[in-house]
Amino acid sequence: MLNQMNGIVFLVLLFFSSCGQKQANDGNVLITGTIENAPSGEIILSQFTDSSPIVLDTLQLDDKGKFSYEVAVDAPTFYELNMYGEKMIRLALYKEDVKVKYDFSKLESLVIEGSQDSKEMLKIEQLMDNYQTKVNQLNESYYQAMSDNDTEAIKQIQTEAMALESNQASEVKNVINSMGNSFASLAAIGLLNPKNEFQFMDSLISKLDEKYPETKTIVQLKQQLDEMRALSMGQIAPEIELPNPEGETVKLSDLRGKYVMIDFWAAWCKPCREENPNVVALYNEYKDKGFEVFGVSLDRTKEAWVGAIAEDGLTWTQVSDLKYFNSAAAELYQISAIPATYLIDPDGKIIGKDLRGSSLRAKLEEVFD
Repeated sequence: MLNQMNGIVFLVLLFFSSCGQKQANDGNVLITGTIENAPSGEIILSQFTDSSPIVLDTLQLDDKGKFSYEVAVDAPTFYELNMYGEKMIRLALYKEDVKVKYDFSKLESLVIEGSQDSKEMLKIEQLMDNYQTKVNQLNESYYQAMSDNDTEAIKQIQTEAMALESNQASEVKNVINSMGNSFASLAAIGLLNPKNEFQFMDSLISKLDEKYPETKTIVQLKQQLDEMRALSMGQIAPEIELPNPEGETVKLSDLRGKYVMIDFWAAWCKPCREENPNVVALYNEYKDKGFEVFGVSLDRTKEAWVGAIAEDGLTWTQVSDLKYFNSAAAELYQISAIPATYLIDPDGKIIGKDLRGSSLRAKLEEVFD
């Protein structure tokens, strides 16, 4: 039901204390370490690139259990120390040397000195560890409810899962804010949904771009955000102009003056069909207060589309060009999966995204009640 969040996530599973910093002024960063009770094998140093780590070298301990390695760092960069295949230590390096200490006989013995950015990484790891624990608990409950065919329990767990993801977003933003302008926040930004957190992400990347100009990852994120800007919260929803089942062209702007939920769905989409009764109930409850739904079907055939409208009792405006995900509206709104929704206010501005179930009800209560 729930999976660990995607993005640029670097996991360090243990806490460490820290002290002191040494500024690296020559464009190189020195990585040193002291390892006690090490197993047999090697330490592998890797550098993270756009999509996967690249092995830089293998490191050997001297007779005192120490290692030292210098890397050229001309931009904020993430690294990984694979300690004998038994422990991963993630580092965020830029202009500061770093010293690692670890005793394999003591689980909570990791100490990192220097590299403030590497220290900031721990906040992300603690957040992810706590979140994954809660996700695992919900998944266990969900699978048990599925086994028991307990529909009420399933609905309750789904509600809890949505609340968990919402709370997680708030916690991620708090952690990022606590980091100041550290580039380690790039390891946390991938935990946010850009559809819902565009303004926060846009502000963060702008600040990081000022501190770390021309950094490749930041430049790429800026480009991605620029592509999403037209669909961010507060923007006027792009016009949709498609035929209804009678073949008449209908515009989204025809509903200006009301609160409108743009609902991307299809007859073949089981989650969409399961959500339809909830939307029908809310539509009937709020339509007289100014709530409308603008259904955009990603079906391939008119028969399937019209049949589902009748079966599910959908009485609001429906449009489709019957082009599946190649629909002009789907491409305009960057739809890659359904169900997907956008809620717009009477002025046509986007005020909500991907609202379903209890989250949709809560938003409508906020707007109308």
